[in-house]
Amino acid sequence: MSIAIVPVVLCGGSGTRLWPLSREKYPKQLLSLVNDDSLLQATLRRVQGEGVALQVGAPLVICNEEYRFVIAEQLRLMGVSGRVILEPVGKNTAPALTVAALEATQDGQDPILLVMPADHVIVETAIFQKAVKLAATQAEQGNIVTFGIVPDSPETGYGYIQKGESLIEDNTAFKIAQFVEKPDLQTAGRYVDSGEFLWNSGLFMMRASVWLQAMMQCRPDILQAVQQAWEQKQDDGDFVRVDKVLFSSCPSDSIDYAVMERVANAETSLPKGVVVPLAAGWSDVGAWDSYWKVLPQDDEGNASKGDVVLTGCENILALSSSRLVACVGVSNIAVVETSDAVLVIDKNQTQEVKKVVELLKVQARPEAHLHRKVHRPWGWYDSIDMGERFQVKRIVVNPGATLSLQMHHHRAEHWIVVTGTAEVTRGDEVFLVSENQSTYIPLGVTHRLANPGRLPLEMIEVQSGAYLGEDDIVRFNDQYGRS
Repeated sequence: MSIAIVPVVLCGGSGTRLWPLSREKYPKQLLSLVNDDSLLQATLRRVQGEGVALQVGAPLVICNEEYRFVIAEQLRLMGVSGRVILEPVGKNTAPALTVAALEATQDGQDPILLVMPADHVIVETAIFQKAVKLAATQAEQGNIVTFGIVPDSPETGYGYIQKGESLIEDNTAFKIAQFVEKPDLQTAGRYVDSGEFLWNSGLFMMRASVWLQAMMQCRPDILQAVQQAWEQKQDDGDFVRVDKVLFSSCPSDSIDYAVMERVANAETSLPKGVVVPLAAGWSDVGAWDSYWKVLPQDDEGNASKGDVVLTGCENILALSSSRLVACVGVSNIAVVETSDAVLVIDKNQTQEVKKVVELLKVQARPEAHLHRKVHRPWGWYDSIDMGERFQVKRIVVNPGATLSLQMHHHRAEHWIVVTGTAEVTRGDEVFLVSENQSTYIPLGVTHRLANPGRLPLEMIEVQSGAYLGEDDIVRFNDQYGRS
């Protein structure tokens, strides 16, 4: 008999640890780091298909508003129809999971929730699916299950879980003895040598009602705040919006601190905490050195993607996004090139990249937040050149998509269509602009751009004026709910 499972994908993230490839408004879970799938798509795909032997329902994706349209588009490209729930502010993982549990139980259902961060890599899908099936039988019994990664080195960047009493004869599930904070190197070595400790993966399984019961016992303040915000939710097309004011008052806490550490070896009325060991090529891709480990390497330990030439190098990571990257006679470094930034860093110092992002924020530089290529609900634009009083953008509008009816106070725009056909609203006029044709939008005139065709519309926009910032937009009508 199959067990009903709802995947819950936690899609938060600050976009700092894999800068410059990852940015605050386009974090690593949206990137295709290992194969053609983004990490979000790979997370969903590994619980689909043959071999799962489980009844897997439509996923619940918990994210913030900044990249909701990119997430919706990635789900659409997969053919996955899930619910995207928007957190107005980040409150850590315990409130996010509570929102998911309330959604999962609102129609009288009580599925098992498979809780997965959207930004992890798991290489051995079949092994993961087997562990999920085992964990589901434990969750079905009312237990709260986490997956502990079998360690292959004394890592100091992860928390650890100590295994307690074995619950199954083949030693594939254990009571949780205790959670341990990130250790120093010597302590981590003792943990690995003992065979009693596993890395804390951040993956969980439990019935939705069991999680809500545990929150009632452990953090009733969080449960009450989330319930109040959930009761005032609004459906907004493809998205569910939790009430911003009420959710903002919710305390912040993680799943581990709020519940898991309290159910470890619990002898109380709390659910039992269970850990299932997992050895499936897991990585949280938490820094450039860990990303290097999950990529294929040559005989000298070098890993590369994109247009890269290496000679006389050892143990380096080299990534190219837009131009040739050549490395000669270097070792143990990461070189990451994007269209607007280049990072060169010692692989032993990769956790320090966040200091660069902090400096960029202090300097109010856009590279901390955005790529040069910016995704929008209607498509994307790439700022390909900029001067004191002009900016040139390459714009691609998806078939059937429409930009907002808007006006600019400080700039005029010239539009040149490269491929496709544009429907242009300019003041009271509505007309078509075809390939190799152009039009002009004077300063202060209301206008709208739409793609009425079945193919992407590509155009070049030349802006000119005294101020060219994206905040010089007055929107009069917008189908995407932006103010």
